[in-house]
Amino acid sequence: MQDYKENSRRAFDRQAPTYDTASFGSHARGLYPILLSQLAQLPRRRVLDVGCGTGELLRMVGERFPETTRTGLDLSAEMLSMARHKLGEGVELVRGDAERLPFADGAFDVVLCCDSFHHYPNPRAVLAQFARVLQPGGILLLGECTSPAGVRTVTNLLLPLSREGDVRIYSARELEELLSTAFHGVECRRVSPTALVAWGVK
Repeated sequence: MQDYKENSRRAFDRQAPTYDTASFGSHARGLYPILLSQLAQLPRRRVLDVGCGTGELLRMVGERFPETTRTGLDLSAEMLSMARHKLGEGVELVRGDAERLPFADGAFDVVLCCDSFHHYPNPRAVLAQFARVLQPGGILLLGECTSPAGVRTVTNLLLPLSREGDVRIYSARELEELLSTAFHGVECRRVSPTALVAWGVK
């Protein structure tokens, strides 16, 4: 059986030095301004970015919302090394697994997850962790890749052959149904032919 987590770790370790400029990071970069626009409408004193990568989204959060306390978690040590160099001492950065978040219950107002969810082999366990670390009324704000139905079906059939750690590409309906297992008030909208933004309330 494929070790999706280990494949993801290796892939992102390789990609870390050029992720902020290379084509393989472009989809995530396209989601940053959309997520920031959504974040502007939320209480955001304590923000956790799960799958924070090089910390670029956290950097933008701090630049736009300097009052926030920012925390990032990633599986890739190389991604976190890039993030530490970029963000300095003002942001807590932790190497860890989204299925076992090393944070207290109710520690955050917002959990961000940008272009990472399709790497999670146990998405319901991850969502349960997201809900656990959010305070009551806290918000999950998630950006994800998608594709048209036919392309998505073929892609999902081929993903087990990949060594990049990708598990599943979701439709808007699938993502909304998954989030509804741990959150209420869930909404999911397509923001481009290849991108979804979803949110839910604890």
